[in-house]
Amino acid sequence: MLIQLESVKPKMLPPLAEKKMRCWIRSRHLICSGNFFIFETLEYTTIERFSECVASLGGTVISVDPVNKIWMGDHRQVILYQAKASLHTPHHTLKQYWIKYGGFYTRFDVRV
Repeated sequence: MLIQLESVKPKMLPPLAEKKMRCWIRSRHLICSGNFFIFETLEYTTIERFSECVASLGGTVISVDPVNKIWMGDHRQVILYQAKASLHTPHHTLKQYWIKYGGFYTRFDVRV
């Protein structure tokens, strides 16, 4: 099931957007895979903020998919969303930041 995002116009300045994305890299919500950035979170509002950050930096969100359900306690499940984005510049500073501080798997990956 593919979830469509409406056309996102940048609402924040690029320095703030890059700062937020660096925080997500350090917390292992955001990883780099090839030429794409993969973002995973449990809250859809965070996906919307991620879309604003990507748009502010000149990129596009390619897809948003619900990939899994995660148990929170004994009686509640929440949906894990995964967004895939592309930043158009190949040597963007975020990719260099990810190489230095990021990981190859997100915090929700079962292999870790």
